[in-house]
Amino acid sequence: MCHIIYLVTIMDVVVRDALHAKAPLSANGRIVIPAAIREEMGFAPGDTLLMDVEDGVLRVESYPARIRRIQREFAKYAKPGILASDELIADRREEARREEEEFERDREQARLRNEGKIA
Repeated sequence: MCHIIYLVTIMDVVVRDALHAKAPLSANGRIVIPAAIREEMGFAPGDTLLMDVEDGVLRVESYPARIRRIQREFAKYAKPGILASDELIADRREEARREEEEFERDREQARLRNEGKIA
């Protein structure tokens, strides 16, 4: 009986599916993004691209890609069936109610002090 064992590392998976390219940096700091990478990234002529450097690695993404990425990152905090805007509005209304109660208590205490009923 023959057993075949396949060892697959995370690098095998990541490297196999990645696009790779080399591009020279011009004297004025420009690079040309190869067509296959532009296509994969959904970049079109005239798009504004956002760039960040993290740990010495340049990240380039479009506005729509950044919005999708941020939405994915925040999705874990979303409560099913509840809009964050509704929660925010409810929080602000509760805060306003508490402030109004505090204002009324302070006003009542000031009135009682003015009438000499409390010190």
